[in-house]
Amino acid sequence: MIRPDLSTIPAYVPGKRNTTALKLSSNEVATPPLASAVEAMAQAAATANRYPDMGAQELKEALADHLGVTPQQVAVGNGSSALCQQLVQITSTEHNNVIYPWRSFEAYPIFAQVVGAEPRPVELREDGKHDLDRMASLIDDSTSLIFLCNPNNPSGQIITQAEFDEFMAKVPTNVVVGLDEAYFEFNRDEDTVVATEAIERYPNVVGLRTFSKAYGLAGVRVGYAFGSEELITALDKVAIPFGVSAVAQAGAVASLRSADELLERTDETVAIRDRVADHIGAQHSQANFVWLPGVDANTLAAALAEQGILARAFPEGLRVSVTTEEEANQFLAVWDAINA
Repeated sequence: MIRPDLSTIPAYVPGKRNTTALKLSSNEVATPPLASAVEAMAQAAATANRYPDMGAQELKEALADHLGVTPQQVAVGNGSSALCQQLVQITSTEHNNVIYPWRSFEAYPIFAQVVGAEPRPVELREDGKHDLDRMASLIDDSTSLIFLCNPNNPSGQIITQAEFDEFMAKVPTNVVVGLDEAYFEFNRDEDTVVATEAIERYPNVVGLRTFSKAYGLAGVRVGYAFGSEELITALDKVAIPFGVSAVAQAGAVASLRSADELLERTDETVAIRDRVADHIGAQHSQANFVWLPGVDANTLAAALAEQGILARAFPEGLRVSVTTEEEANQFLAVWDAINA
């Protein structure tokens, strides 16, 4: 009854849950949503007997104003991960291949295999950056989509504007490039490529962002994509009907109205992440986490968990979310104790 190839698809592994532990495994922010967003979501929840606006028109218009594009250039979804999957669906079949960095967002290969496309992972360079030359070399007549993650999860490294332009010169115009900016609000590198500018120069580029990280709305699931009207129209065609709840839409709209206040909260993370990285010997990052490659991550994560700290172990290394100074100090005290 089930497609035999599904047995080869890896399961998505979320961060572990433990309500009594300090959770630094899922790149969430430590602060709750703004009071105005909470109030808006509560009011929306009171009308949960009605369907949400399927077109999310108010949210799309607010996002269009925020991004400097038209509402027809914006799609919303159940987190940016849903839009990543929709991007695969509109570009790829079993006759195509999808290129992406690795390690990176672990759902990329899952989404490729769901439509039967060939996943083509490209190992990160030793410095944690995308190997864009190698990615470009894998493009062939069957390539339909390329994911780039900027800053990359879990290495926290960015793609510069010059690197991106050089790469795009090698990408055929019929190959779509998904520029995943889930951690955009934490990126302070002035040389970075930015999706709002990239979509103006390259019609085959789609930007992807989320309210789950810096905006503190991970629990209600809302993300957005932006690009050419042609690509956005196609994304909407394959969207699950009513995929973004009324509560999520209300919270996102209210958060955008107070974007400056919300994004001030990212400054604390930015101010302490290099200190955390230097203390544990991790790479500096442009996201809200630091990455320690080439270590026995499972052993370290288990030792931290015994002391009430949850970090994320991957085969290639350990990722630790950076939130507030208070939580960072708590983590570093435990880190010192288990490494004494």
